[in-house]
Amino acid sequence: MKFQPTSVASLLFIAITLLSCQQKPEKTVKKKPNVLFILVDDYGYTDCGVMGSKYYETPNVDRIAHEGMIFTDGYATCQVCSPSRASIMSGKFPARHGITDWIGAPTGEAWSKTGRATQLLPPKYVHFLPHEYTTFPEAMKEAGYKTFFAGKWHIGEKGSWPEDHGFDINKGGWDVGSPKGGYFSPWENPNLPSGPDGENLSMRLAKETVNFIKENKDTAFFAYLSFYAVHGPIQTTQEKWAKFREKAEKMGIAETGFEMGHFLPIRQTQDNPVYAGLVEAMDDAVGFVLNALDEMGLDENTIICFTGDNGGVAAGDAFATSNKPLRGGKGYQFEGGIREPYFIKVPGMGNGQKCSTPVTGTDFYPTILDLVGADLNPKEHNDGVSLVPLLKGETIAQRPLIWHYPHYGNQGGEPSSVIREGDWKLIHYYEDGHEELYNLQKDLEETTDLASANTERVQQMSTKLFSMLDEMGARYPEKDPTWTAEREKAHLKNVIEKRWPALEKQRLDFLSKDFNPGNNWWGSMVVED
Repeated sequence: MKFQPTSVASLLFIAITLLSCQQKPEKTVKKKPNVLFILVDDYGYTDCGVMGSKYYETPNVDRIAHEGMIFTDGYATCQVCSPSRASIMSGKFPARHGITDWIGAPTGEAWSKTGRATQLLPPKYVHFLPHEYTTFPEAMKEAGYKTFFAGKWHIGEKGSWPEDHGFDINKGGWDVGSPKGGYFSPWENPNLPSGPDGENLSMRLAKETVNFIKENKDTAFFAYLSFYAVHGPIQTTQEKWAKFREKAEKMGIAETGFEMGHFLPIRQTQDNPVYAGLVEAMDDAVGFVLNALDEMGLDENTIICFTGDNGGVAAGDAFATSNKPLRGGKGYQFEGGIREPYFIKVPGMGNGQKCSTPVTGTDFYPTILDLVGADLNPKEHNDGVSLVPLLKGETIAQRPLIWHYPHYGNQGGEPSSVIREGDWKLIHYYEDGHEELYNLQKDLEETTDLASANTERVQQMSTKLFSMLDEMGARYPEKDPTWTAEREKAHLKNVIEKRWPALEKQRLDFLSKDFNPGNNWWGSMVVED
């Protein structure tokens, strides 16, 4: 029997009503469930306790996972932020919507002047979310929802901000991707006035979200909380730094923390006390929102989605975390760059169950429409599918997932395209055209390339990958005529001899009892009401 979206809303309403009547009769239940979507920037697959971290402390994020469904093979659609964010909003893969790198990244000849000495010139990309799309929030408005956005946007300049793509309210979303001015007030954001000196940005965004929920608790709302955390610059308070420095010491501090990758050293340890404090502050903010839902009696009538936009930063930027056992991190074509914490909590479904079906960022759009009983629009979210059958313990049809990143990541990733089918993952490299094949079921760490032993499978997957990319209008990199092997070799020699030792020293400095950041950022404490 064909699955009908309206039946999900009816079942959800019945489940919510029964739970409300049996457990919390004082709560007001609405027919339409509310939706809270939480997106964390640069958040690694193992950056939370429920996904395996022994160092970071994330009880509130873990709560969402334990009360919902954990998609163990959940992905962002790109290894960097803007493309993934545009995919959530549009339901389209980056190759289709055209935002294939973080907005602001240089391309063509401008890239060749950055000093990286690489072989290829990255292609041009779209610099804003196309207005002709019916976006996720626009579809929610059509379904009768009040819409709200707080935090990082980074998919368009003024004229293409959240309020231009379906959000009724925008608190803090604008052009840039990092928290200008840092994580403590005063910051620099035209859409979020600074609060009292020292106010924590993540908590401020949480409070703005709670204020919206309180004002709209009697209507159906769609709240999109998009943290700037845990993007660099990494900052925390002295109290949190001391807590996690001591914890790292008790766990045992490794003598070295990095291994050399193709272009940059890659962090192998989770022991950065500054980053750990930033993660905990984000989790505190998540808890503030969850507690508010509980207090208002809305927890049993609210769907919660939680995910990240790309892998944790193991190289480049702040070199902040390790994604092990996954390989690489933000900017990389490996699992560490694209696999994410991916949780969906629906009252009456999930309850901590794990699902290993591969899913991705484009799936949120149709899934939420399905859950709230709205009509699906596959011509818009054409690269996503509803995950409702999986939430019900059923199955969905197997499909290929693809990634297209014809750029060099600031973090050391290589221009490449990827396809995953079942347990198999193929990576195509644009510098020399070679391809790697991994079986993720047997080799999650991507240590053993099986391409030479599976030439027929490689050919089949490669053909399908490029057929899909060409159909979507993908753009490809070109050779840089000014490249020389000698210049690239000299650049890498400098990285190995100077930058790598500097990173090892910085890591140990952060863990030193005498560490002093030389400014007042950790003297700014969270301001409480």
